[in-house]
Amino acid sequence: MHIEPGLVSDAKLVLSYATGIAVGGVALKLAAETVREQGITSFAARTLATTGLVFIFFEILPHFPVGVSEVHFILGSTLFLLFGAAPAAFGLAFGLLFQGIFFEPPDLPQYGMNVTTLLVPLFGIQAIATRIISSNTAYVDLKYRQALALSTTYQAGVIAWVAFWAIYGSGFGATNLANIATFAASYALVIVIEPLADLGVLALAKSLRGVTAPGLVTPRLHNAA
Repeated sequence: MHIEPGLVSDAKLVLSYATGIAVGGVALKLAAETVREQGITSFAARTLATTGLVFIFFEILPHFPVGVSEVHFILGSTLFLLFGAAPAAFGLAFGLLFQGIFFEPPDLPQYGMNVTTLLVPLFGIQAIATRIISSNTAYVDLKYRQALALSTTYQAGVIAWVAFWAIYGSGFGATNLANIATFAASYALVIVIEPLADLGVLALAKSLRGVTAPGLVTPRLHNAA
């Protein structure tokens, strides 16, 4: 997710550095917990997988500029369900960083804003998942309404953060608000697609139960908590 360069002035970027550090701290805490529970090898393998997937999502899947940002199929809830919160967070952060370094250097000053926009909603779906998915349910057995709730939470979080950065950077002018509304309306269409992608991926994972190498996916994918 890319806030358009120049939308937030250089003088205001200090806030994005603070939020970026904050989400980085949360991600590190989750990583420490994951390593303690599942081992460094599993965490590293899943982080590598999510980083590669995020890079593909950003560069190969359809994406187009709309209003104050770009519409992407980020598949944040899919990454969470397959790999867990910590590997998904690091994959999103690294994938976004590598894209900026190799393909979109003008986006690098906005990295703090963009990584905040991607990770805070991810932490949100982790919290929602603990409330709507019972402890005796493996992720491969999720219902559509549960996948929809996770995806909606993630996409709504992305839209909210993009709107915040746009207003923080450029105020409440009519043009800026119209651009935000255009982005939000376009990005809301992703909510229709991503739950179906989640269920399709989970169905495939269910058919591969017992085949997937241990440590390459989150244990919760095939097992109850």
